[in-house]
Parts: sequence; C-alpha cells; structure tokens
Amino acid sequence: MRREQDPPQIPSHLVGESHLVGEQAVEVVEDLVALWFSAVEEVHPRLSPRQIRALRAVRHRPTLNLTALADHLRIGLPTASRLCDRLEAAGLLRRSVRPGDRREVRLEVTDRGSLFLADVTERLSARLTTALDGVPPARLEQVLRTFHEAGPPARTDPGADPANEH
Repeated sequence: MRREQDPPQIPSHLVGESHLVGEQAVEVVEDLVALWFSAVEEVHPRLSPRQIRALRAVRHRPTLNLTALADHLRIGLPTASRLCDRLEAAGLLRRSVRPGDRREVRLEVTDRGSLFLADVTERLSARLTTALDGVPPARLEQVLRTFHEAGPPARTDPGADPANEH
C-alpha cells in the first residue's frame, strides 16, 4: 500500500465521474490483493482464492451443503464438487451425508482446515497492520466503514462456471 504519500484527492467536480473514482479504487484494491496473495503464498497447502473462499464460507456457515456452497461461490455444482474433492484430499474439509436425506452432502471444515484459515488470517493481519501503521485510527475506521458499505462484489457474469479453478 502507498503510505509514502497522501491518498489521491478527488476534485469535487469529478466525484460524479465514477470511472475516475473507479480507476483510483482499482489501484488501492490491487495493493490489497497483493497483500492477500503474499499472505497465502507462504501457507501450505497452496490453495486458490476460490478454495480459500470455500473454506471460509463453510467455517462461517456450518450447515452449508454442497448446493449452497456452489450458490455462494456462484459456480456450478460439478465445479463445487471438484473443489471440495481437492479440499477433502488435503484434509481441510470433510463431507458427510445427512442421515435423513442421503442426497444432501453436508460440509465441515476439519481441524487442519481451521488451522489453515487461522494461519492465513494471522499472516494477512500482520501484513495489513504493517501497511496501515501510522494511519490515524479515525481514518482507519472511515476506511473500514467504507469497505463494509460497499458490500459484496456484484456478480458480473451469472452464467460463468470456470472449471479450471485449482
């Protein structure tokens, strides 16, 4: 993240120009993505962003089944199943059949999966703390509030089902 200089100021007459604001936001997001990747590249096993998102989703929603995970990640059921195959093979996820309905596959993060997610979170937190060191607390609170207000990313391609995710 750029700390050596003040963040770019958007002239008031350009605030309505969403493309200019978007370009500046892209720079900030690229810096955050670089921090995220630097945190996950040191953690083993190496997982794709989608696999980490899947683990996080299952951890936060313990009643999640395979269909709900596919919906959450906005991928097809076969892709979600292959993703879970890889996570299960790595010992990070466990699948079980619901006793009352053998067609429903429930998902659960294993202890190893929980440790993996804690490691990723710890490494990312350390990098963000370093990157944001020196930013006044009121300014940090404003940034966090802005991120929360922005909400989850919009779905840009509802038909997409990238099967090549690792």
